[in-house]
Amino acid sequence: MAFTNEQIERYSRHIILKEVGAKGQKKLLNASVLIIGAGGLGAPAAMYLAAAGVGTIGIADADEVDLSNLQRQIIHATKDVGKAKVLSAKETIEEMNPDVTVNTYRTFVTSENIMDLIKDYDFIIDGTDNFPAKFLINDACVMAKKPFSHAGIIRFQGQLMTYVPGEGPCYRCVFKNPPPKDAVPTCKQAGVIGAMGGVIGSLQAMEAVKYILGVGQLLTGYLLTYDALKMEFRKVKLPTKTDDCEVCGANPTITELIDYEQAECDGVGL
Repeated sequence: MAFTNEQIERYSRHIILKEVGAKGQKKLLNASVLIIGAGGLGAPAAMYLAAAGVGTIGIADADEVDLSNLQRQIIHATKDVGKAKVLSAKETIEEMNPDVTVNTYRTFVTSENIMDLIKDYDFIIDGTDNFPAKFLINDACVMAKKPFSHAGIIRFQGQLMTYVPGEGPCYRCVFKNPPPKDAVPTCKQAGVIGAMGGVIGSLQAMEAVKYILGVGQLLTGYLLTYDALKMEFRKVKLPTKTDDCEVCGANPTITELIDYEQAECDGVGL
């Protein structure tokens, strides 16, 4: 694969990096990332992956753009209110970078369709806003041996971790099971500062890029937390993968995917 003159100019700041170079940029162009949720986290993640030249980006989301989304979901604009989020995101990405193929899935992600959705992608980004979806994504990725980035935001706080098959604990190793319904306030109740999505979603994109390039240290075995009011990041070492984990342990008891009861717009597992 030879670069066009336009691609050489577009990706010039990547190509001069010794950690990327022409070889790494070709890896990005040949890679595929699925983003589940085109909201506060998925929006900036999608835009930075598209700008980086990730060749195929899938976006799964069943919702339409609402005016209240625009405070943080920067891939959408006022003119997009009422439009399917996947369509709005696709249009923005295609205007940004014609090198990128965008696959859209206007659907709720469930136990019945998630394996088909993730099967053809190199890396998965969890941009969802509720615990049932996060546990479903984790369990499906563990079963399908797919790496993924988990993240969550609420108020002025955020967190993320990365799962790579065989290299560290999964989300369920850390958080076990979804909390009881109504035990954690929703973002409608608690609020979220818009820029939190940009900070944490961009870090998810960075994890995907590092995984594709095979450079640096991923957040495998670590939980990175961010407190915007204190302007503090903390990198917390997680317990090693546990043999008794219900999904990734030596003798898993969860062998089929579970659709937990949905609670709209849950916060993160802080």
